[in-house]
Amino acid sequence: MTNKIFPTLISLLALFQTESRSSEPSKPLFEMAHTEIDLLIHSISQQNLTITERMNYFSELFLGTSYNPNCTGDGPDALYEPWPLVNFQETNCMALCEHVLALSISDSWDNFFNNLQHIRYKDGIIGMHTRNHYTMADWLPENGWLLENASRKIGGESTQIIMRTISHTRFFQNKGISDWRDGLPDREITIDYMPLRKLSNLENELRMGDILVLIAANKSDIFAAHMALVAAKNGNKLVRESSNSRMTTFETPLVEWLKSKAASPKYLGLSILRVREALNQKGKIILPWEIGQLPKH
Repeated sequence: MTNKIFPTLISLLALFQTESRSSEPSKPLFEMAHTEIDLLIHSISQQNLTITERMNYFSELFLGTSYNPNCTGDGPDALYEPWPLVNFQETNCMALCEHVLALSISDSWDNFFNNLQHIRYKDGIIGMHTRNHYTMADWLPENGWLLENASRKIGGESTQIIMRTISHTRFFQNKGISDWRDGLPDREITIDYMPLRKLSNLENELRMGDILVLIAANKSDIFAAHMALVAAKNGNKLVRESSNSRMTTFETPLVEWLKSKAASPKYLGLSILRVREALNQKGKIILPWEIGQLPKH
C-alpha cells in the first residue's frame, strides 16, 4: 500500500511546486525556447486566472525586450514584409499588445500561434491586405469579439469624438505596393477618446489589462500614435510599453505616465480598450476555432 501512495504524493507535490513557481515571474520570454514557452502557457492556463490577470503576468515577462518597429511581418515567404509571424526577441507597441493578448487567451503554443494570427489579421488570414494595420479602424473592429472601446463607459460626459479618413490605398502606396485590389476602400471612421486635459482623472478608473491608445494630434489620416498596457504590481498601477524612446520594453507608474502624456503636444487624447466582461472570467480560454463564433458586437 505504501508503494501505491508514494508516487501519488510525489505527483501532488510536483504539481503544487509547478503551480507555485508559475505564479511568480519567470525569466524573460526572450531567453526562453518555444518549448519552454509552450509549457509556461499551459501551466498558466491551468490556474484560475482571468484573461486580464494573465495579461498582467505575461506583460511583465516582456520587460527588457528590445524595440524594433519591424519585429513582425507576414512570415519569411511574404512578398513585402518577410519578418517573423511570432517574435519574442524584439517587439514594438502593437506587437507587444498582440502577443500578450494571444498568450493570455491560450493554453498551448499552437493555440497561441493561431490566436495571434486571428488578432493580427482579418479572420486569421495572413497577408498584407488582411493585416489589421490601423489600430482603431482595423485592429479594434476585427477584434471586437475580445475588446471594446471603453472610453465612453469610463469617461462619461468627458468623452469626445473625432472623425478621420482612413486610406488603405495611400497606406500601400507609401510602402511602394501598387497592388491594392483586395485592400479596403477609404473610410470615414469616428471614435471615442478622452481629451488630454481629462487624463489626470483616469487613475482610479483604469484597470489591469486595459490597452491605452494615444490619439495623435494634427493628423487627418490616422488615429493611433502609440499603444501601451495597464499593469499592477504590489498594489501599484503601472504602464508597460515598448517604445523607440528607450528602444526597449519598460514600465512606468501610471500617474507619472498619464502626466507626461497629458503634457505632450503630440497627442490629442487617449482611447481605452478593454477585454469584454463576458470573456474576462476565471479560467477562460479561447480556442482559435471558437473565435469565428464569437460576436464582434
